[in-house]
Amino acid sequence: MFKHILIAHDLSQQADVALRRAAQLAEQHQARLTLLHVAEGQHSSASLKELQQATEQVLGERLSSYSHCPAQVLIRQGKASDVLLQALTEEDYDLLVVGSHHKNKPELFTGTNLERIARHCQVPLLLACGQDSRAYQQAVLAIDSSLCACKALACAYQLLPSTAQLHAVNIFSQPAKQSASKAAAQLEIQQALIGQLVDDECSQLPSDGPSVSHEVVPGTLAGSLDQLIRQRRPQLLALGQHSRSVLVNALLGSLPAHYLRQAPCDVLLVK
Repeated sequence: MFKHILIAHDLSQQADVALRRAAQLAEQHQARLTLLHVAEGQHSSASLKELQQATEQVLGERLSSYSHCPAQVLIRQGKASDVLLQALTEEDYDLLVVGSHHKNKPELFTGTNLERIARHCQVPLLLACGQDSRAYQQAVLAIDSSLCACKALACAYQLLPSTAQLHAVNIFSQPAKQSASKAAAQLEIQQALIGQLVDDECSQLPSDGPSVSHEVVPGTLAGSLDQLIRQRRPQLLALGQHSRSVLVNALLGSLPAHYLRQAPCDVLLVK
């Protein structure tokens, strides 16, 4: 599935964290790796050529210290989010990897560069912020019956090595005013539904993937998921990003936005 990975690199330390993860994934999946650096503002052809040579040298040295994976380096100029989104349309990329560094202050209805990119990105987006760049071994997936959650399950499953564990969790909100027996019965039905959903989705995936477990947790979405993440300490959190109407598409969904702003580990967003 992952044949060509694009990483956005702004020469920051946070971007180096993302570079190490992108290199690890490129080696794991034997994928092509392309590094994109955006020079904001206007540059002459001569200065852009000098910047290209300097950036290729810097990024080449950094990459070679992490990996022997070959990579192409692209230099573009313009607004970072716009340039990156345009670059994604020019090649068949399977994954975009970014670091957690935010240069710009949030703007009304558009947010940071990262949130703008996440809102419009049509390929899986990986926010890499974990210092450990070894292959993922523990991942948590927020699961429900939506198509985007099922796509996130498939994407995370194929991203992980066969030695990893993927734990799918469904946060089940129940009415406060109901009997204990009714609440228990509803929870049992939800557990059966989620179990069948996960089994059905996994049956369509390669058999040599990671082990998959699942559970249903009563509670509120963000609060209960935060607690589970603290307990399990995954290296990766996978989320489906729901399609939104034109009216509300200016805002990123609350759960993805929450974890992009306060990432507890690497975050994978899938539409």
